[in-house]
Amino acid sequence: MTTFFIIILHFYSEYRSRERNRKWGYKFLSGLLRLSIYLCQLKAFTYFAGINLFNMHFKIYLKKTVLIIIVQFVFFILLAQPGVPFTKWTNDGNAYYQVEKGEIVKIELPSQNKTTFISKQKLTAPGDKTIVPRSFQLSTDGNKALIYTNAKRVWRYPTRGDYWLLNLTTGNFKQLGKGRPESSLQFAKFSPDGSKVAYVSEHNIYEEDLASGIIKKLTEDNGTKKLINGTFDWVYEEEFFCRDGFRWSPDGKTIAYWQIDANQIRDYYMLNTTDSVYSRVVPVEYPKVGEPPSPARVGVVDISTAKTTWLDVPGDPAQHYIIRMEWSAPNEIILQQLNRKQNESKVMLCNATTGKAKTIYTESDSAWVATLNEWRNEVKGWDWISSGKEFVWFSEKDGWRHLYSISHDGTKERKITNGDYDVIDLLNIDEKTGYVYFYASPVNATQQYLYRTKLDGKGPLEKVSPTIEEGTHHYEISPNSKYARHNFSNYYTAPLNEWVTLPDHKSFKPEEDISKKIKPEDKAKSNISFFKVTTEEGVTMDGWVVKPKNFDSTKKYPVVFYVYGEPAATTVNDGYGAASNFLYKGDMAEDGYVQVSLDNRGTPSPKGRAWRKSIYKKIGQLNIRDQALGAKEVLKWNYIDTSRVAVWGWSGGGSSTLNLMFQFPEEYQTGISIAPVTSSLLYDNIYTERYMGLPQENMEDFKKGAALSYAKNLKGNLLFVHGTGDDNVHYQNTEMLINELVKYGKMFQMMSYPNRTHGLSEGEGTFNHLALLYTKYLKDNCPPGGRTEDQIKAMNMKKAF
Repeated sequence: MTTFFIIILHFYSEYRSRERNRKWGYKFLSGLLRLSIYLCQLKAFTYFAGINLFNMHFKIYLKKTVLIIIVQFVFFILLAQPGVPFTKWTNDGNAYYQVEKGEIVKIELPSQNKTTFISKQKLTAPGDKTIVPRSFQLSTDGNKALIYTNAKRVWRYPTRGDYWLLNLTTGNFKQLGKGRPESSLQFAKFSPDGSKVAYVSEHNIYEEDLASGIIKKLTEDNGTKKLINGTFDWVYEEEFFCRDGFRWSPDGKTIAYWQIDANQIRDYYMLNTTDSVYSRVVPVEYPKVGEPPSPARVGVVDISTAKTTWLDVPGDPAQHYIIRMEWSAPNEIILQQLNRKQNESKVMLCNATTGKAKTIYTESDSAWVATLNEWRNEVKGWDWISSGKEFVWFSEKDGWRHLYSISHDGTKERKITNGDYDVIDLLNIDEKTGYVYFYASPVNATQQYLYRTKLDGKGPLEKVSPTIEEGTHHYEISPNSKYARHNFSNYYTAPLNEWVTLPDHKSFKPEEDISKKIKPEDKAKSNISFFKVTTEEGVTMDGWVVKPKNFDSTKKYPVVFYVYGEPAATTVNDGYGAASNFLYKGDMAEDGYVQVSLDNRGTPSPKGRAWRKSIYKKIGQLNIRDQALGAKEVLKWNYIDTSRVAVWGWSGGGSSTLNLMFQFPEEYQTGISIAPVTSSLLYDNIYTERYMGLPQENMEDFKKGAALSYAKNLKGNLLFVHGTGDDNVHYQNTEMLINELVKYGKMFQMMSYPNRTHGLSEGEGTFNHLALLYTKYLKDNCPPGGRTEDQIKAMNMKKAF
């Protein structure tokens, strides 16, 4: 659920999603990607067409144009090789590389002098074919470059492609993996000495000697596509963001790798009925909730013999997950294991020769254990400090997400961050000065700032982001912690960026100083505002509201609630574009709608463990009640027309929309639900069991949270939309809902888009059609514009007849 909530993935076929995956987490991503998600309020998918400079709505289209430029930028980052940061730093942190106009340039800091590092001429293959790099990496000695190009998607991301080797000394340029299928190589990496490259191709790991060109196959798949070496199956990628599944040993003599056995995972069959006159079955290995996980194990393969030693990790592989794995010493591997319910985490040290494993650190939670795999787009590396004697670790065991230092053997623990606030994410560790840099927002959960504190846990919490810049900050910090690429926006300030020094946060160039570009008058002119609402049950939630243009306080307006409401993502974020509706054809504020969004308990706001985990086993219950009772307070505002109340959402938000329409039919008159999960029993095991438990143990919770259980209560106007080729939230969700509504004689409208996936992006004209459909349905059933009390009474009387 994390990838698809990131709404940008709705446009580009699957997050998470950042979003955000039907989720997000969204979630999911590099600083700039996360910034752009915030910029577009997890809805970075603005439709723009037919601009007319002389049209009275030019300003509307101009704003959408700006958002589209942002979206295109996000798209570039989103489709980069996962695990490859947007900024590729030099080892000393005093410069960085970037791909620019088909070549690779180097930019020195803080001067920002630019030089060509690898020219187009050097990237010319035999036959005068120019190779356009998507990303690249350097060997440890800096004498060789590995160029990634011709990328193709594997589920969500373009992680398979071609790799070319450039010898920077001789200029020799050749393709690796000769004899392998085109665009089939994944996660190629230099050996530590730079003499070899290893990569995955068609679920096996290969090693290629760079001097001789000899390619050696190191693993076996036993003739089945479901024995996966060095990468992962659908659900590991979707829910744990695991993709790159092998690591060179420090001495380059062995490789540690994951093997996923998906042979016991049943296929979910989709049907392609449009690409041929005969239908075609499309199988997806998809473990539904209640089904055991794909057994996973870690092996260490000897490069010279191709013999694998399997780590003796305790626990039934079909009842556990291995979500992280790295080398911790020349002959030692560290890994993190979760039990199936994901409420117990174990960190183990494993001998790479004997396979013997020892548990050094254990953590449990009555709900689920928070892990990096929940909120990062990809988790690679281990945060070692003190020359490998300690590592930095996240835990919520004191009620807040904090950083801890754990000794290598697990016998000692030290708390690094302290206080009633959450560490949103770790950015950089500067051992030289003794500081750790991280995101937090102790005062306002809708915002994000850079903080630092002492690694020894004895220092105060220091805010690095300028206090005057209220909103959402994102940084990419250099390895030496001296410089950072800084991005900022808030709901009334378009995205701004600058390069700064740390820790003083001074802009390289005075003319780029963001603090001088924020305009208080823009805040005063904005029709967007953030608020808090407290329900009759004492739950206080953050929200935003967009008032109509030319707002008349003597009139009452229709209100449209935008909802997500699940553990994968928030919707109330103080970033530019926070209140835009990417599906509406036109300007909702201009047409006379009030727009509102609320973040209920259970969403991943930095409000402490209790807030986030209160939703455990209660998806479809607690979040729905919070949303409805919050809306009840909003409907008391004197400018809201309670006879015109609509709600809509996508994916998890589509599920929430259905539950709100069915469980609170007197409150909401119109609902638009896109690609919804209609019962958690129909979704995958990792996401659902993490937040709902096992259906074999608490089936009643699943039934109470399922929209299907309440479909008979529908009273209002309902439109739901789904792609028949959705590999994430299967079309069966919609078909089962249709059956329930038909059984109870409930009228509804629906639109199925043949062969479209969760993002509904495939096919010419699809999104334009969806936007037209959405807008027309909303206008027909929840008409825009302010009305007087008399007009409302007259309209209600007309409806009665």
